[in-house]
Amino acid sequence: MLVERYINGLNQRSRLEFKNVSKDVIPWLEQTAAENNCTIDKREWKSKYNSYVIYDYEPFCSDGFEINITVSSHDVNYLYFLKFLYNNKLDTIEYLNNCIAN
Repeated sequence: MLVERYINGLNQRSRLEFKNVSKDVIPWLEQTAAENNCTIDKREWKSKYNSYVIYDYEPFCSDGFEINITVSSHDVNYLYFLKFLYNNKLDTIEYLNNCIAN
């Protein structure tokens, strides 16, 4: 995940891309982004097998696609906090899955 800055008109915004987001985590990520003054700029479904196939909507059969979500904010600290929450969420899910497996 890389935070980058861009200027859109007079507004300077920072942008962060989450790659290969799990389908189950998308609603949580969108809600958490909205609660932390962030905007979802782009959702894309990118084929794992053909780099030219990219959709901006969920395809009929989403197997074989990775989901990338781009989030932006006026303040880069909101993005860093969202990244922190996202990484903690993934770590918690992994920990719980390991507990179930053992």
